[in-house]
Amino acid sequence: MRPIRAMVADDHKLLCAGLRLLLEGLGAQVVGEAHDGREALDLVRIHRPDLVLMDIAMKRLNGLEATAHLRRDFPETRIIILSMYSSEEHVLQGLRAGASGYLLKESATDELEQAVQTVIRGEVYLSPPVSRQVIGDYIQRVGQVPNAADLLTHRQREVLQLIAEGHSTKDIAHQLSLSIKTVESHRAQLMERLHIYDIAGLVRYAIRSGLCNP
Repeated sequence: MRPIRAMVADDHKLLCAGLRLLLEGLGAQVVGEAHDGREALDLVRIHRPDLVLMDIAMKRLNGLEATAHLRRDFPETRIIILSMYSSEEHVLQGLRAGASGYLLKESATDELEQAVQTVIRGEVYLSPPVSRQVIGDYIQRVGQVPNAADLLTHRQREVLQLIAEGHSTKDIAHQLSLSIKTVESHRAQLMERLHIYDIAGLVRYAIRSGLCNP
């Protein structure tokens, strides 16, 4: 497979440089850096990247507006919003604009890899603290807990089901054609997203949510 062609859009040049190094470390080819929303649109038109890491607060055109333009004109380009804010309002604005992911700037570097892999597969990625905030706001607003399908990506549900069925990390990696490290990362994301920090708790959650039989 050819490397992912990626672009970074952030008005802080030092952050752009750091993201470039991280993406290149994941095997991606960084085809451009933009420092405002208008420049991001221009560079996407030229390079047609697979992925854009998009800051929200940029001059000339903010990241949300730039994302909406790109989703309309270049729907094949996946966009991950980079933000300091985890509130439901900010997250929903990003998703409504057409972003495939929402990543907090405080996230660990290995979470960037998880986010990139998820959105390139066509799924939606939310940083775990973002998920907890959005879910908490949802519960306060409507008074009920969303089901597992609302909380987890398709891949996370697959991993959760296999964990609940008693498969080892090595078995899960083999069945899903993933590395052991990736499966461990999925498991950590599951625990963080669901706020459940032991295997027995994950099993109970999977059974209760109908992802597997007792």
